[in-house]
Amino acid sequence: MSSIAIICSGGDVSGMNPAIKHFVEYSLKKGLTPYFVYDGYEGLIDNKIVEASYKDVSGIIIRGGTLIGSARSKRFMQPEFRAIAKQNLDALDIHMLVVLGGDGSFRGLHAFYKEHGVQFCGIPSTIDNDIHGTDYCLGVDTALNIIKSSIDSIRDTASSFRRAFVIETMGRDCGYLALISAITSGAELCLVPEIAYDLKEYEEDFKEQIKNGRRYFIAIVSEGIEQDSQEIANWFEEKIGIESRVSILGHIQRGGNPTIYDRLMAYKFVTHAINGLLEGKEESVICYSKKGFEFKSIDEVTSSKYHLDLELVQFL
Repeated sequence: MSSIAIICSGGDVSGMNPAIKHFVEYSLKKGLTPYFVYDGYEGLIDNKIVEASYKDVSGIIIRGGTLIGSARSKRFMQPEFRAIAKQNLDALDIHMLVVLGGDGSFRGLHAFYKEHGVQFCGIPSTIDNDIHGTDYCLGVDTALNIIKSSIDSIRDTASSFRRAFVIETMGRDCGYLALISAITSGAELCLVPEIAYDLKEYEEDFKEQIKNGRRYFIAIVSEGIEQDSQEIANWFEEKIGIESRVSILGHIQRGGNPTIYDRLMAYKFVTHAINGLLEGKEESVICYSKKGFEFKSIDEVTSSKYHLDLELVQFL
């Protein structure tokens, strides 16, 4: 019986546990012996590799985060530690890997494959949704729903006290979470790293809105913009003339009960990943777009920067 292992690398996302559950169940269905690698590539080096069973994944589908832990590994960047990882896999006769992570995780796998020929399939898993070649990454829907609930709650206070609220989302240099959240919450202002802005262009309009009865403003900003959120709040007070507060959502966006969509996508991603490995795909990332699911090379996924959908940008 062939063996296969699953690893979570980089930031955790809600959707990893449903993926882990289906990985075990689908592997067994396909006649494979499933293994967990605990704590990402660090666990691969430290031999934290354990055979998994149905019992291990019972009830985890409702949980955020990852049962098997995750990590960012500097050691895995070094050839000598990748050689140790290969020895650990060989000892258990594991020749196939499913990796939940981002483009940095996939680059590490690419080097591992070139040196040691370990077959793998990557599943894009990051709430930043900033991986080129896929329109959707695991965990994004749960993060967006947490942001939605937070904005809806903040709106109650904003309207009660005649305030502007500046709500900061995660995303590093990608404004996807802020963009989608602003559109779907009806925010009055959205600032993302990909689009240049000048706050002066909003001043006359916002003042006019207040004269015409607007009681509050909701501003959604991505953490990667050139100004920090407090500066935007100060602008509201000094230039628009409305009391302002800042809410930085932070890591609350990464956890939480996985949504139905993320659970479903976890099952689909894992099924395609395992099928692809069994069909002989050596090193690939399973991506999702309007065309459906497609296997793409590491080079294709990591060589270009992700760009926001222009159709969505025009809604701002």
